[in-house]
Amino acid sequence: MSRAALVQFTLEALWHEREPINVPAHPEREDNWRRRLRYRVEEIERLEALSRFLPALDGAREAVRTVESSPTQPVPLEQLRLGSEDIEQLRRGTHRRLWERFGALWAGAETGRVGVLFRVWAPRAASVHVIGEHNGWRHDRDPLQRIGDSGCWERFCPEVRPGMLYKFHVVGAWGGRFDKADPFARWSERPPATASRVHTARYRWRDEAWLERRAPANDASAPISIYEVHLGSWRRVPQENNRPLGYREIAPRLAAYASAMGFSHVELLPLAEHPFYGSWGYQATGYYAPTARYGPPEDLMFLVDTLHRAGLGVILDWVPSHFASDAHALARFDGEPLYEHPDPRRGWHPDWKSCVFDYGRPEVRAFLISNALYWIERFHVDGLRLDAVASMLYLDYSRGPGQWEPNIHGGNENLEAISLLR
Repeated sequence: MSRAALVQFTLEALWHEREPINVPAHPEREDNWRRRLRYRVEEIERLEALSRFLPALDGAREAVRTVESSPTQPVPLEQLRLGSEDIEQLRRGTHRRLWERFGALWAGAETGRVGVLFRVWAPRAASVHVIGEHNGWRHDRDPLQRIGDSGCWERFCPEVRPGMLYKFHVVGAWGGRFDKADPFARWSERPPATASRVHTARYRWRDEAWLERRAPANDASAPISIYEVHLGSWRRVPQENNRPLGYREIAPRLAAYASAMGFSHVELLPLAEHPFYGSWGYQATGYYAPTARYGPPEDLMFLVDTLHRAGLGVILDWVPSHFASDAHALARFDGEPLYEHPDPRRGWHPDWKSCVFDYGRPEVRAFLISNALYWIERFHVDGLRLDAVASMLYLDYSRGPGQWEPNIHGGNENLEAISLLR
């Protein structure tokens, strides 16, 4: 769709008219205009196709004229402190907003300096350093300090600025060294690169009208028609090495298409950062970072905003059933199993060659529940579609005799996963 402020199109294209209206004819035998439009002018303005298409087009034109994102103001360091209540909720698995306490937090000190407060959970690590563009990726600079016996580490770095790349250099209890992406990173380096990126942009939403009326639209008794789409496969640009469209490019096209086809919702295949493109997002590594393949996080917000303004609900595929085993990410994060179950009969999936979350560990439960709320609150998605739920519910899923461990009652139900889903 053009980024022009003025867009012209033929009316008959709205109802997919196949026969030409203006057919050149013999001037002495009949008029040049041989056929009439299917609808009278007064009928066109009431057409359902027009009412679906124009809001999406108008939203796209408005986006061209308006800047929706701006830098977030730094938060005072005191407000970002990891308090005793935060630590207790983390330990109980009841913390619901971990993204506000962990990761790379844009902060301001009392001295007037601004920078980034890094905080990470790595309870069995011997030491943690932040490495990145700001210090030349040196492992001997910027050590994080332990926060009591919470298992958390933090450091304020005034020299770090928005958009900079970073990782955590973790030294395990047994001396192993690992460069890890931030589990709470809000933005990542574009794959196949694996660093995290500091993100501070704030998006100005315009979907207030949708949010006010979405409860009836999402009611269990409401009619629903879902269009499922993998963004990278939906449309491409052949003239540019067949590249996929970005979040911002795809927004008006997808909104117009789904509206014209009569869908009520668009379901997006997983968008959490993932290293293997062929997985379609089902082998995630960065649960809080929308994949950078299609643009920065605020561009995904623009996509959701555009769909909402076109009257379309947005469902996001979410994968709490397993995560990618890539060494740079969650797997053995502090040198030992942390996010995954330590028993391979429960912590490793034989079909997908991926790690399975430790659903009984309170901190992991808090990580997952916070993540679900993060996508709903920060990106305004209307619902989550959970993938591979059966593999979460049953301990013997795709496992033969001797490859799984019964629960405390001797059954095959994964009681911790069931509790999490409830």
